[in-house]
Amino acid sequence: MNGLTQMIRIEIVVSGRDAPPIRELVTSAGATGYTSVSGVSGIGHHGQRSGALLFNDYDTLTMLITVLPPERAPALIDAVRQLLQAGSGVMFVADTYVSRPEYFQ
Repeated sequence: MNGLTQMIRIEIVVSGRDAPPIRELVTSAGATGYTSVSGVSGIGHHGQRSGALLFNDYDTLTMLITVLPPERAPALIDAVRQLLQAGSGVMFVADTYVSRPEYFQ
């Protein structure tokens, strides 16, 4: 890509209740930041999930998105996979390209 730097983008969708441990894993893996989107909705293995906020953030789904240099991604991927084996949630991993690599170092 012309003038862009390759990185790894990781998206994790979990219940709001399970989001805090995922945030800790993201920061402990050396990510310089993440985006957290509460109230996501969709349809999947367990059927349709509404993004409507019922009583609190714990009752909805949260999507966490982070971008890491390729050398930092494997540790986070392995840690998230272990955490997801004990509960529900999904993780997506993809190559991405950024225009400001210094933001992710």
